[in-house]
Amino acid sequence: MNLKFNFLLLLFPIAISAQVLEAEVVLDAQQTGRNQLTIFRTLEKDLNEFINNTSWTDNTYDTHERIKCSFNIIIQAYDSDNFQATLQVQSSRPVFGSSMNSILLNISDGDFNFTYKEFEPLNYNPNVFTNNLVSTISFYVYTILGYDADTFVEQGGDESYEEARKIVNAASQRGGNGWKESGASQSRFGINRDLLSRNFSNYRKALYVYHREGLDLMQNDLEKGKENVVTAIDLISENSKTRPNAPLFRIFFDAKSDEIMQILSGGPEMDISSTLSTLNQVAPVHNRKWSRIGK
Repeated sequence: MNLKFNFLLLLFPIAISAQVLEAEVVLDAQQTGRNQLTIFRTLEKDLNEFINNTSWTDNTYDTHERIKCSFNIIIQAYDSDNFQATLQVQSSRPVFGSSMNSILLNISDGDFNFTYKEFEPLNYNPNVFTNNLVSTISFYVYTILGYDADTFVEQGGDESYEEARKIVNAASQRGGNGWKESGASQSRFGINRDLLSRNFSNYRKALYVYHREGLDLMQNDLEKGKENVVTAIDLISENSKTRPNAPLFRIFFDAKSDEIMQILSGGPEMDISSTLSTLNQVAPVHNRKWSRIGK
């Protein structure tokens, strides 16, 4: 059993299952003007079953350990078996001692074009590129698993990120720009490369410090938990000095900006002037939120 599983066994009743994700897929085809076609409903149903029923890892999970996530797909155009779409992926994890769920990932992927025939089976094979639909969804599943593991065990996501790299490698020649180094700045290739790079070790350490030593500690020691959230922000800031404008930093603050604003605005009081300066430098797109902290 993994360390995350052992930790959560202490928190919740045991109800063992091979299911790892509690995912919801929502497909919106209104932009096509043909949203009543049954193929859209079939695709949504098939994807829900594919994500929730595939055995993504050999680890077992209790009911409360399943990772809550969502895949929101907007179909922009549809012609025969060809789909032009965008994808929004979000995942969260529970916070110890509270009813709160903390958002981990909130990624928008605008390069999600794929082919799909109604009722065709969706099967995952990491070493074979079948189509962009299966590969993209599977890539984000393993990225979700890796992120979640990183928040419970420092560098705990390696195994999942390595599985995601297999998908990237298999898709790199046939899957389009989202799989290539020269593609979009927030390409799947780039996200996976950076997560596995030692150049971003501080970023991944920050994921652990922020969640396990920050949020999870707040129930018992609010002041220390808040201090550790600030420490995590400093770790990301240090990392950004050597890799400025990397997509991972944007991904982090897109998911965490509202939460950080609430934590730093609440008690106990501490000097956060340097932290505010850091936030404005490393995540200027959220400057309006940072300006509201403490007011």
